[in-house]
Amino acid sequence: MPSRESYEVHKEEKSLVQKAKREASQEDILVAALGMRMGPQKPPATFWQPLKLFAYSQLTSLVRRATLKENERTPKSEKVHNFKVHTFRGPHWCEHCASFMWGLMAQGVKCADCGLNVHKQCSSLVPNDCKPDLRHIRKVYSCDLTTLVKAYNTARPMVVDMCIREIESRGLKSEGLYRISGFSDLLEEVKMSFDKDGEKTDISVDAYEDINIITGALKLYLRDLPVPIISYDAYPRFIEAAKLTDPEKKLEAFSEALALLPSSHSETLKYLMAHLKRVTQNEKFNLMNAENLAIIFGPTLMRAPNLDAMTSLNDIRHQRQVVEVLIKNEDVLF
Repeated sequence: MPSRESYEVHKEEKSLVQKAKREASQEDILVAALGMRMGPQKPPATFWQPLKLFAYSQLTSLVRRATLKENERTPKSEKVHNFKVHTFRGPHWCEHCASFMWGLMAQGVKCADCGLNVHKQCSSLVPNDCKPDLRHIRKVYSCDLTTLVKAYNTARPMVVDMCIREIESRGLKSEGLYRISGFSDLLEEVKMSFDKDGEKTDISVDAYEDINIITGALKLYLRDLPVPIISYDAYPRFIEAAKLTDPEKKLEAFSEALALLPSSHSETLKYLMAHLKRVTQNEKFNLMNAENLAIIFGPTLMRAPNLDAMTSLNDIRHQRQVVEVLIKNEDVLF
């Protein structure tokens, strides 16, 4: 009888033969796909690796391009691509025009949110249909609001939902709610925890007994947004609406301004205003009315777009009026 050692050697040799056959078959398919002709003598193993990378890159490009064409039949998304100049390693093809991306450095641009690779000149032709991938989202704070909710497939940012739930469960009657700030070191700790752990972040009373840490973390998140909740495009319409004196015309102007917000911003603002309305309903305990909250949240929810310092200063009063109207008329406007 053959020994166990000889059996193991035979088994290993058989496995290597099968692997070699599989690789040979793959190489034959690759040659046929690329339209190449090979002589009777096979090239060395080092010849195949670049070709395999080449074929994989080309296949990926074709799949992406087919997906883009398919997406053209569906309604366009509100999320624009976040393209940045990129240096690609190995051969790459533009996923819009399917042409080769020439050069050794900065051959094209890559979307930092979904990973789409295109020529710089093609980037302006790509539809605004970015579908953010969690693999490309490195942080929660300072991340574009629409990017975050699309990546996590939620209606609102997790920070807003989690903080408001925690505040309403144990803090609505806390005196000076949102006016009193928490310790900055602990705020930074919460921020880093959300950036690292996302939805698994623990902000319960066991982790942070002081409710002002949670309110501070929420305000910090809203301040850090690259595009404020009340977006730059809608900002002038809100300021104009706040200046109106006729109550009916004012509410009508506010409704028109709200319609200009991206859906993720609108949904977040609606949820936040309903929460602040509940805060005011506990005014006899927390001493926070709509005017007080508006002073705090005015500059947090809206920032003047590319205006000089004097104009921004003059707008502070109107920013407060905007938030106050939104809180008091939350049930009518949303």
